[in-house]
Amino acid sequence: MLSKDDIFKEYLTSKKLKFTPERQAILNRVFENHKHFEADELLVDLRLNDMKISKATIYRTLALLVKSGLLREVIFGERHAHYEHVYGHEHHDHLVCNNCGKIIEFTEHRIEKLQDEVCRKNKFKADSHRLQIQGLCEDCWEKNEKTVE
Repeated sequence: MLSKDDIFKEYLTSKKLKFTPERQAILNRVFENHKHFEADELLVDLRLNDMKISKATIYRTLALLVKSGLLREVIFGERHAHYEHVYGHEHHDHLVCNNCGKIIEFTEHRIEKLQDEVCRKNKFKADSHRLQIQGLCEDCWEKNEKTVE
């Protein structure tokens, strides 16, 4: 299996782009973090670590990481994107709290199996899917129940 660096370098080469020190720093920082993140959070993190990388470079590099298949862009009911790793991580879906914004990752093999059956039945070859269930997390649900009483 190719490393994340090799995958990104191959992608950049195929697009006649360079693997710059800035792109290397962004790639490293992104994969040091194992949770969802926003581009602006990454910018702050890099600057706190004395890395002089422009906001435009971060956004362009994140777009390249998505196109290379290393990252996925996800939107959780807000108007801006979050990012998560695809490389080296098992596929998962999301539960998103409408109140506090908490994101719970889950994997349910019965759902995956059902999706495969639906695709087979409809002679459809899926290459990806995203499942996001909106609602209230346990804490917000309990707070809501107490205010109703």
